[in-house]
Amino acid sequence: MSKEKRNQLFFVAIITIAVLVLIGFAFIHPQLQTLSKIKANKKDALAKLQQINDTIKHTDATEAALASVTDALSHAEEDMASGDIYSWTYDTIRRFKIPYQVDIPQIGQPEMGNVDLLPNFPYKQVKFTVNGTAYYHDFGKFIAAFENTFPHIRIVNLTMDPLPPGPDGSTEKLSFRMDIVALIKSNSP
Repeated sequence: MSKEKRNQLFFVAIITIAVLVLIGFAFIHPQLQTLSKIKANKKDALAKLQQINDTIKHTDATEAALASVTDALSHAEEDMASGDIYSWTYDTIRRFKIPYQVDIPQIGQPEMGNVDLLPNFPYKQVKFTVNGTAYYHDFGKFIAAFENTFPHIRIVNLTMDPLPPGPDGSTEKLSFRMDIVALIKSNSP
């Protein structure tokens, strides 16, 4: 082959390769990127579909869990204040103090309001003051048992003062004053 024909063939080959590269970058590469994006979107859509199918399959388990949580909440709310708040307050303290050597002659008027410990809490609270007398150890047992028995009730602002010695010379008796804060059931008035 002559040198001129070889050069022409070489230029034709270079131009053909350049045109093919240009076609590859101009037309084929964007199409491959589009196909890659479509493949990724399809993979995401299939993952979401699988998640939805799993959720549908677990509907019964979710309903059972909801029923269980609702039952647990209902059980937990049993010791919360409800109905006539003053009557509930008086009856709760009166019934609880029976086995303890604690004298509580005065239970203050309950004050209802929003829970002041946590903002946006879904329950209301009732706060009332209790005054009384007891021996130090009896009162300690009463406080411990009270807070362990009623997880939704807290004793706050507790003040204790010793009483003057009694006729038997005993100085262990004290007077106390405390505020009791209790949660109110959300469906209560």
